[in-house]
Amino acid sequence: MFNIKKNKLEKKIEAKKQQTKQDIDLNADIEIIEEEKTFRRGTVSIKDLISPASIQVLPEYLKLGSSYIRTLFVISYPRYISVGWFAPILNLNSTFDVGMFFYPVQSPVILKQLKNKTGNIQAQIISDAEKGAARDPLRETALHDIEALRDALTQGTEKFFQFSLYVTICAKTEKELDILSDQIENIFGSRLVYSKRVFYQAEQGFNSTLPLCNDELLITFNMNSSPVASSFPFMSSELTSDNGILYGINRHNNSLILFDRFSLQNANTVVFATSGAGKSYAVKLEVLRSLMMGTEVIIIDPEYEYKYLSDAVGGTYINISLASESKINPFDLPRAIGDQAKPKDIIRSAVITVKGLVRLMLGGLTHNEDSIVDRALLETYAKKDITPDCDLSKIEPPILQDFQDILEEMEGGTDLVLRLKKYTEGTFSGLLNSQSNIELNNQLICFSVRDLEDELRPMAIYTIVNYIWNIIRSKMKKRILVIDEAWWLMQHEDSAKFVYALVKRCRKYYLGVTTITQDVNDFLISPYGKAIVTNSSLQILLKQSSAAIDLIQKTFMLTEGEKYLLLECGLGEGIFFAGSKHAAIKVVASYTEDQIITSDPQQLLKIEEAKKEFEESEDE
Repeated sequence: MFNIKKNKLEKKIEAKKQQTKQDIDLNADIEIIEEEKTFRRGTVSIKDLISPASIQVLPEYLKLGSSYIRTLFVISYPRYISVGWFAPILNLNSTFDVGMFFYPVQSPVILKQLKNKTGNIQAQIISDAEKGAARDPLRETALHDIEALRDALTQGTEKFFQFSLYVTICAKTEKELDILSDQIENIFGSRLVYSKRVFYQAEQGFNSTLPLCNDELLITFNMNSSPVASSFPFMSSELTSDNGILYGINRHNNSLILFDRFSLQNANTVVFATSGAGKSYAVKLEVLRSLMMGTEVIIIDPEYEYKYLSDAVGGTYINISLASESKINPFDLPRAIGDQAKPKDIIRSAVITVKGLVRLMLGGLTHNEDSIVDRALLETYAKKDITPDCDLSKIEPPILQDFQDILEEMEGGTDLVLRLKKYTEGTFSGLLNSQSNIELNNQLICFSVRDLEDELRPMAIYTIVNYIWNIIRSKMKKRILVIDEAWWLMQHEDSAKFVYALVKRCRKYYLGVTTITQDVNDFLISPYGKAIVTNSSLQILLKQSSAAIDLIQKTFMLTEGEKYLLLECGLGEGIFFAGSKHAAIKVVASYTEDQIITSDPQQLLKIEEAKKEFEESEDE
């Protein structure tokens, strides 16, 4: 008995010790937790980094830090609303959040209410008919819509929802907030969508557009599936047509971007990209595929990039340099342009064009020198019996030496002659002082200016473009003119003005001009460069440098998302603009096309080595 009591006592003592130990451990854990809380209060968390410094709740908006926040909600929609009606708001270049809430409603509940509504409307229509009242189109339209909806709900092709749409906008000042609010309300109103601004619910509106799926406004509108789907905010432009060529893959939905540039208001294209971003690759791919469609292509190649393509398709490759046998005479007259072309107008056009070239050659002219050059050019043509009364089909145009001879005989022309001799007797005499000896009678023609000195390139390209323009005007055909590294021409006003005039007028002659440049700032700073972009319905923007992206964003009115896409995209990726539509594009080529158009030096070296091995094996 004594032993039993002793054992019980020991167990109680042991239990008490265990309890005491647990209490001590619990107190220690509490102390640790408190110390951890104290430590965490002194650390910086993600919430601290992203949260604003303050929030002020006002009746019509919130002041979140230094920003002004307002929510707009939609309360009514028209009877019919088109797909994509919400796109103009989504494409606004402003900061805003969109909240959409969909509350499914059971079809039997709606069908019961629609049945009652149908009975009421039919009764009213019968009553009006019995009284001899005029028919009410509104009631009849409502009855037709309700019956159509009842059929769709019964067949399961439509579902019914209560739909909430909120837009929370952000601005730096209260005035900007009001302007942006008016802009969004006007867009809504233009589509007969009635919206309102929050009043004494600014905080609830802000919370409703946070990514928390919490609808604190609860302002809904009854809709079935089709109109609800038309509000879907994630859209991409489809640029697929029945005609045209494949430009690439739409990165939004992997559809094909098939397009005919000649179906737009003009067929001009601009291509902007940094060096190595794939701009020449994309243009060569377009050229190759256009040739398969029967389009004639003329290319001005500053870096010998199109030689392999020209050889592969049997094109004509003309090298323009001081030592080259291929010559173009800048004094060539425009060819006959139909019955309306008069000799007097043709001569005047030639004089104006050559005068622009002379300005490039001599580094600008004073007003007095301009007058002397104008008179000298007319006399130069007259010396060769080229007058308004002559038959232009039987004449031989003058050359630069003839122009110099006339200047030497004119008062005030001495200084001009000294500056001109560099091109007739000096180091540059082999370029522009000869009769033309080339023919453009191939589907693909390339002019190379790689071997020309940098000082001569603008003059050579100016002369080549003018020569091409004269031939294009003589006979209307479906043609594409590619001007690579067009910033060379934008550096000088006369050449920039000439290219702008070419881009503006080429539509009448079934010509599309493609201008390519990597020096975006030099191109767009020129007023003629901006005008060329405006007159180009097709625009391809590939990867851009951070130095040029702000100017690109302003010129093409890009959103922030599109701006960062151009900064971070890979080789051959960018944005494809066609008229009012645009989409993210990835340029893709087949293996055979890639072998023909590649500009990668490593790949080109491998191709050359493979060709040599093949030739050696055939010789053996």
